[in-house]
Amino acid sequence: MPRGDLFPEVGPYQTGYLPVSDGHVIYWEQVGNPRGRPVLFLHGGPGAGAGAVHRRFFDPAFWRVVIFDQRGAGRSTPLGSLERNTTPALIEDIEALREHLGIRQVLLFGGSWGSTLALAYAQAHPERVMGMVLRGIFLGRPSEVDWFLEGIARFFPDAHAALVNFLPEAERGDLLGSYFRRLCDPNPAIHLPAAQAWSVYEGSCSTLLPSYETVSAFAQDRTSLGLARIEAYYFLNNLFLPPDGLLAGMGRLAGVPAEIVQGRYDMICPPNSAFDLAAAWPAARLTVVPDAGHSALEPGIRAALLAGLERIRNLT
Repeated sequence: MPRGDLFPEVGPYQTGYLPVSDGHVIYWEQVGNPRGRPVLFLHGGPGAGAGAVHRRFFDPAFWRVVIFDQRGAGRSTPLGSLERNTTPALIEDIEALREHLGIRQVLLFGGSWGSTLALAYAQAHPERVMGMVLRGIFLGRPSEVDWFLEGIARFFPDAHAALVNFLPEAERGDLLGSYFRRLCDPNPAIHLPAAQAWSVYEGSCSTLLPSYETVSAFAQDRTSLGLARIEAYYFLNNLFLPPDGLLAGMGRLAGVPAEIVQGRYDMICPPNSAFDLAAAWPAARLTVVPDAGHSALEPGIRAALLAGLERIRNLT
């Protein structure tokens, strides 16, 4: 997809690996203005990892952009590790990285699972958050997981059939459990094809119009293994979120300004979650993009995110 409306390609001015806990080491980088306003990019999945294109959402003259790969994802090691890979552990990692880089407060920018983690972190540390820009809202509710595993079949029956038919017939009665067992098998001949089948399913349903580029990116070994294994693990464990859910904690964020961007035809994270979040958040502004699905790189979503960043930089 053409991306001329994003900022030009830019490399990081600093990179590093931060040992955190339980054998995990997270990759991080900083981009833009070292004296600029800090913004923390939170990638999706869980387990998808960040890429170079994500740097291009931010004006490098204004923002000090911090991008990192969450536990087990992308360039962090060990890849696909589930060892104490939980939402509270990810929140601890964000705090460790913030302290390591000497940052007092950040703007949080995240989509899909990145929106979930942003909300969970902000509710745990509201004093550290100056504002938020969120896209493709996922609140981690059981109904949202059920939609991903089954409901999407109403609109993408072909993609869903490919996901199901990858499994032997005897394993299809428990889609999530069967995939998780295969994804955790130590044999790459078993876990890699399962990871690719899961990840291609997600990529195939992520855009309003078919996108070979998107599906191809999701199918890469490193992306698919981290995404599929960690995502399935989190789904099996209710995303490691509080029992009463994220909406119950929105009172902690009442005064935090936010921009919420949602594709009208988002099949990965349907719009009702964005509407539920906006209704619980008086300080948030919701923009529904009428001709977009889930991907941050669809033209309407890109434009709305850039506009949201411009608005919120004047509020924070």
